[in-house]
Amino acid sequence: MFHNLRLRLTLLYLAAGAGLSLAMALTAYGLVSYYFQRTTDRALQHVMAEHMELLGAELPTELWQAEETWYSGAASLLPPQISAALRPVLEQDPSFDPGQVEFHETAGEQALDAELAAIFVLALNERGRLLPGFNLEASPLAPDTEAVEEALEHGHDFRTVRAGGTRIRLLTYQLQGIDQPRILQVGRSLRDQQQLLALLGVGLFVFGAVTLAGLAAASWWLAGESLRPTELAFERQQSFVANASHELRAPLTLIRSSAEVARSKASGKQASLLDDILHEVDHMSRLIEDQLLLSRLDVDRLPLTLQPIALHTLAGELVRQVQDLPAATGLAIGCSAEPIWTQGDPTRLRQVLHIILDNAIQHTPDGGTIDVQVLANGSDVIVRVEDDGPGIPPADLGHVLDRFYRVDKARRRGQGSGLGLSIATALVRAHRGELTIESQPGQGTTVSVRLPRLHRS
Repeated sequence: MFHNLRLRLTLLYLAAGAGLSLAMALTAYGLVSYYFQRTTDRALQHVMAEHMELLGAELPTELWQAEETWYSGAASLLPPQISAALRPVLEQDPSFDPGQVEFHETAGEQALDAELAAIFVLALNERGRLLPGFNLEASPLAPDTEAVEEALEHGHDFRTVRAGGTRIRLLTYQLQGIDQPRILQVGRSLRDQQQLLALLGVGLFVFGAVTLAGLAAASWWLAGESLRPTELAFERQQSFVANASHELRAPLTLIRSSAEVARSKASGKQASLLDDILHEVDHMSRLIEDQLLLSRLDVDRLPLTLQPIALHTLAGELVRQVQDLPAATGLAIGCSAEPIWTQGDPTRLRQVLHIILDNAIQHTPDGGTIDVQVLANGSDVIVRVEDDGPGIPPADLGHVLDRFYRVDKARRRGQGSGLGLSIATALVRAHRGELTIESQPGQGTTVSVRLPRLHRS
């Protein structure tokens, strides 16, 4: 039980750690990608502004602002909102040195200058064709007509295009105040950035795999340490139940023996009182045995003698036996079974079916019927017990498998300890099966046991 719980807790820790690592990796990748895009866009705007000034064209407002940012040393690679928020904070620091900041900003400009060497420029006419005499260097990209059309319509265009499998960042402007050229395109191949991002992605993946392995080991250890106090407390509880059950057997046996001797010599009211004592001693003995059985099932320490079992024979014999019980008087109990086999402990599976039939008998009124079916369902075998009793209220249906839970108002004969269905469920699980209950008020109850089917030649 604790092994499965530890495994689940490990997976929970691992999922939390993996989610955090993934978020950090995506953040790092996103920041680097943002850095590349921002530096590329700033460099393209700077080159565009420089060539416009050289050609004598009117410089648009946004390029004026870009140039002011470029030359003022405020070309921070952080988003402008963050840069604007950080500078007042730094200025309040007594150790803040504006000259040192200007030095770093100048160094940042020099880093940005490396972007300029990879930028190409295309001078175009109003039709988007290259102008002779203006384009002296080879370009990795032919003029982009869609960008030209957009620039002619809106004044400028900023986009990323593909050429031969390579992404290219392209800035296009319509020139004002000069005859030729009419269109200016500046662009930069993003191949080197793509390669660096790919290497970063591989590095993050490898780092993530190593981190995940470390997280798995750490999560397994942490889960074990977290469950250790609970496991110790549970083991002490199980030990207490086992020891208490063992210690109670002897006095109960002595009480029963003494009550039997006294009963043989008593009569009248004394005999009736001694009968009550014997009845309660038997009830206590069954309760102790049930508690001991559940404690063994909880820790998977119940030995099972597995062997091929003919379920149709087992169910038929059990139905014939319970029909003769006084509690079954007035009930019609039938059995329809296919010849089906399973692998299990015959004593424990007989106990499961006996518990289910006993509950059906207790809940079925006089003149009612109980039907037992054994049938195949693919690779499983289903044992179904149906009764036409009053059914189980919806509020109680979800609790009938809980220990000591009893729907007393639905009982017809006798009162149990409320452990029967809990024991049956645990025994079925020990056989790698499942016990389910379906019921509606006034329409009876159906208890189904699914077990692995054993195919015999």
